[in-house]
Amino acid sequence: MSERLLIVEDEEVLCESLRRVLQREGYIVDTVGSAEAALEIFDEGFYDLIITDIILPGITGIELLKKIKDSLPEQIVVIMTAYASLETAVEALRAGAYDYVVKPIMHEEMKQIVKNALRQGALQEENVLLRKQLWKQYDLSKIIGVSPEMRKVIGEVRDLAAGRKNIFIAGEIGTGKELIARAIHITSAIEKPFIPVSLGSLPEEEMDVRLFGFVKGAYKEAQVSRKGIFEKANGGTVFFREIADLTAGLQQRLLNVMKSGELTPVGSRHPIKADIRFISASNTDIEAAIRAGRFSGGLFELINGSVIKLPPLRERREDIRPLVDYFLGIYSADLSRPMARVDDAVLELFEKYHWPGNIRELRNVIERAVLISSGGKIERGHITQLFEDVRHDN
Repeated sequence: MSERLLIVEDEEVLCESLRRVLQREGYIVDTVGSAEAALEIFDEGFYDLIITDIILPGITGIELLKKIKDSLPEQIVVIMTAYASLETAVEALRAGAYDYVVKPIMHEEMKQIVKNALRQGALQEENVLLRKQLWKQYDLSKIIGVSPEMRKVIGEVRDLAAGRKNIFIAGEIGTGKELIARAIHITSAIEKPFIPVSLGSLPEEEMDVRLFGFVKGAYKEAQVSRKGIFEKANGGTVFFREIADLTAGLQQRLLNVMKSGELTPVGSRHPIKADIRFISASNTDIEAAIRAGRFSGGLFELINGSVIKLPPLRERREDIRPLVDYFLGIYSADLSRPMARVDDAVLELFEKYHWPGNIRELRNVIERAVLISSGGKIERGHITQLFEDVRHDN
């Protein structure tokens, strides 16, 4: 099957040239002109290789690399740069790039780097246990919660991990729905993949291909077959970050998969057995969407085998100080600084604040506070503007 590549390059002539060269090598190639556009279509496990320029409008290629690696540590990324400096190369490699290429791009060099990078990716995929080790950060011991509300959630995770029920996770933005979904998968001790899915505003045809894959000849460009997310996750877990993004047609196709235990790739007449646990979440009021006719009630009954309700941070204030300590440790270490301390007046402010962005907002506030405090004591003056800044990021 042909590997799928994503090129992130705002220089249209170079982008089109690379696309043609790599397509002639038999790869399926998607292109975008910015890091923001790349993040919108990025699905973990969907692209075998991502090639990105460093200098991009908006978010830089290095920042894109870091965001991708945070989401999927084993994703293979190659960096392109017009600046042949040791500092640039070191920064890219430290951030997790497989390799980097200096412009002007030599086609033969790029083809060889792509081959080498894909060979490395194939070796990674062969060892599922290694991939599981990369997820140790998501085991139950990493879920911070001393409040009764979170102790209850942790108990539910343990109970549900032992079975194979589909699960719906309810909670506001930033409450940690994906963390809980990954914890369920890891606690289940399943050695098959966990694949999170973000479909956003993609056309239905593109959603269909990503989820179900396709067979050779399914459409003009389909010269080889390609596994979709569902087939890649067979025996494992698919996590829909926003289940309400599914179109009506795909809701029906997913309903059929869940009822029959089979999936059919685009262009095929031969169904494949599908042993998948579905964990879903939504920032949309699904029951209201059902009443409005935008979401299938039958599908919701199937994804709603069990429900975990995550409390907002304002309803679990006992967890704020442990979370602060946890994030202080992470970001102080990341910045190679002594463990930062938080003034008592700041902690009191944290415990009174409403936290509309929940844990995500708290995490971002602590990260920036550690940065501007130079690793010392975080005082009220350090966070005056942070709440407003961080709200724009959530």
